[in-house]
Amino acid sequence: MKRKLIAAVGVAAMMTGIAACGGDSSDNASKDPKDRTESLTVWLMVDAQSTWPELVKDVNAQFNKKYPKVKVNVQYQQWADKAKKLDTSLGGDKFPDVVELGNTETMQYILNGALAEIDPKKYDNSDTWIKGLKDTCTYEGKQFCVPYYAGARVAVYNKDMLKKGTGSDALPQTEDEMLAALDKVSAEYTKKDKRFSSLYLPGRYWYAAMSYVAGYGGSIAEYDEGAKEWKGNLSSPESQKGIEHFVNLVKKYNKADQTKDEQDHANVMANEKAALIYGNGWEAGSVVDGANNGNPKLEGKIGTAGMPGPNGKALPSFIGGSDLAVTAKSKVTDLGEEWVSLFTSEKSQEVLTAKNILPNNEKQLEPLKSKPETAAVANAVPDAWFTPIAPGWTSIEKEEVLENMLLEILKGTSVADATKKADDKVNELINK
Repeated sequence: MKRKLIAAVGVAAMMTGIAACGGDSSDNASKDPKDRTESLTVWLMVDAQSTWPELVKDVNAQFNKKYPKVKVNVQYQQWADKAKKLDTSLGGDKFPDVVELGNTETMQYILNGALAEIDPKKYDNSDTWIKGLKDTCTYEGKQFCVPYYAGARVAVYNKDMLKKGTGSDALPQTEDEMLAALDKVSAEYTKKDKRFSSLYLPGRYWYAAMSYVAGYGGSIAEYDEGAKEWKGNLSSPESQKGIEHFVNLVKKYNKADQTKDEQDHANVMANEKAALIYGNGWEAGSVVDGANNGNPKLEGKIGTAGMPGPNGKALPSFIGGSDLAVTAKSKVTDLGEEWVSLFTSEKSQEVLTAKNILPNNEKQLEPLKSKPETAAVANAVPDAWFTPIAPGWTSIEKEEVLENMLLEILKGTSVADATKKADDKVNELINK
């Protein structure tokens, strides 16, 4: 779900450790649950601790009702250093049995043999798991993790500012209408602040750029069945149209530093330097969260809506979210599977949906599509796109290819030349 893909740190050590210490719970698994005395270590991201701690508590209670002597040790991790800590732990003898992974992280660990294979039939609503999440857990027809929750990007906008352009606080439904409104917003607010951006799109925001690529029918790469390999597709006419469209929006509407990424764009809106950003649904809350550099004065003034895209359609969103996996080194894989099953059950997912968090399945997602607070992001999920599900698309190098391509175009390199160079680099890296 988070921006940076995991770096390939300590892979050799991790692989050695996994090969030397495979999970083996067969003897203990045959015992009466009340006689099990092992411990289960679970790594969850801090989001669970801050936003749904009652779910963690309830699931642990359910688990301990069946396994009263098993100690469940939930440890909360920060996104910034989780990957490095996990790589280190998997190379040693103290590691989690269950781990939460951002959906852009899973393939690295699947390919390294770090995750145990799971049986989807053991988990609620697995037949309607959101495809974009399920795909991030699947390799060569096998499943290695369980979808946890979903996310998508939407338009996050300042209602009062938008009224200056439309007379209404509802975002226009077509891109032409939206941009016409933003032109009026720009004319009003740049009188006082030349660095005000009616639409703040950072130039290195590759997630947004690839959404426009998807909007025109392009993609980062395509699998060539004949050659049995992935091939870069950024230089295709469709992809080039999307990239050019994105860059033109950046150049016209971003009056700040166009070479930045999107990491602080919610803060830019909180400082009232932008009328609209394209961000994760949860970033609307970040804009007004005073505890995290937000602006509480904007409470009630920030809206979300589906982002209008080219050709009269909604802009396709990147599918974000988290997955849960049992590590291959765990000696209590059966306990890990059961804990994950409880934590992702239909009952547990109801706790998330009550907090406007998107569930892992289409069945429970459906009601959120018509709920005002979640309609924008819930409707963006089913048709969302994802990066290539390819063994080579796992390291930070791939992200840098896209960012560098966008920067080159912003600095004057032609779209044709920049995308050709990017395709060459993709082809070099993706089939490793």
